[in-house]
Amino acid sequence: MEARIAQGPGVSVVLCSQSLHLGAKLKAAIAHGASGIISFGIAAGLAPDLVAGDCVVASSVKSSKDVIVADSAWAETLLAAIPGAIHGVVAGVDTLLVTPSDKSKVRDATGAVVADMESHIAARVAIAHGIPFAACRIVIDSAQRRLPAAAAVGLRQDGTPDVPAVLRSVLREPGQIPDLIRTALDARVAGKALHAAREGLGAGLGCPDYRDMVMPRAVA
Repeated sequence: MEARIAQGPGVSVVLCSQSLHLGAKLKAAIAHGASGIISFGIAAGLAPDLVAGDCVVASSVKSSKDVIVADSAWAETLLAAIPGAIHGVVAGVDTLLVTPSDKSKVRDATGAVVADMESHIAARVAIAHGIPFAACRIVIDSAQRRLPAAAAVGLRQDGTPDVPAVLRSVLREPGQIPDLIRTALDARVAGKALHAAREGLGAGLGCPDYRDMVMPRAVA
């Protein structure tokens, strides 16, 4: 879903369901002429007042290893183009945050308002190569939501839905069905919000150097 929405003029989409390989793919995109990297997609809500569909533009990305400040000009463009977007800290995590307790611990440790598993990797690659970095993430599950077990197995390596795996999980644990339905509804809301954000950003996903460079591209 994220890849399909992100693609468009001036954008090269890097799709990688395993963060272990994300850095290498981003480096390859830079070698082919990318002028900026934006982490564009969904995220777990950490701030208690955020709900599915809310948009966060990163002021910085914090992880267990470092703090990387996002490009201010790109962030300003994103905030101006997306009505209601919030400017805040994004936490980069290496594992899925399943429970409200998981999310609370990350918020206490980082002060972040949302968390995802890609932004910290993308930020490190961008800084290492001296190109602008930004993050635009839409909340899919709020801080109070617990993700059902089926949500953790619901995607194949290429990012497409793994329906058989979801069904097997539900058969093993039918009590998760209400949570799974809520997650599906939240995903629909987040998808619509992500699409609206993409529409507002236009070519190059708002990359500040997009119109000034020869063969410019933003990597999402």
